[in-house]
Amino acid sequence: MPANSAEPARTVEVVLVKGGRTKIRYPAELLGDDGVRISVRAPWAGDAARDFGFVRFESGDVFTEHYWRDRWYSVKEVRDARGVLKGWYCDVTRPAELSGTRLVVEDLDLDLWRSADGTDVRRLDEDEFALSGLPERDPAAAAAAVAALDELEALAHDDAFEALLG
Repeated sequence: MPANSAEPARTVEVVLVKGGRTKIRYPAELLGDDGVRISVRAPWAGDAARDFGFVRFESGDVFTEHYWRDRWYSVKEVRDARGVLKGWYCDVTRPAELSGTRLVVEDLDLDLWRSADGTDVRRLDEDEFALSGLPERDPAAAAAAVAALDELEALAHDDAFEALLG
């Protein structure tokens, strides 16, 4: 929808599920849905700032989030309150499902961070993934999750990463 459109912005509720339970839910502005990729924008939904050591998410941060119906990950562009790019936080997930105004995404524990300048690319939470039991319960989903993390890491080291979101 164009920024100067007279139509009101459509709001969706992003529901992040982890281990069969709702981890967090928050309202987001629907930016686009082309039938494959769903893009939304939302402020930092955490109750408090979260410092990962390599990046800090805090009040005022804005996340532009991209979810796919045919990929096992999501990519979240993170900007501070002034609009300065912090980087991209990527979650390995099952493919997203949008039903009405609910966007449901199942987090599979694996994550990836790419700094704004692309010099810091790091895989995250592989220990949580190993302890999740998914490799034993659903080997096919676990294999898809690991393949998604590998794909994200390869993209993050390439200029093609930003084209993924274009």
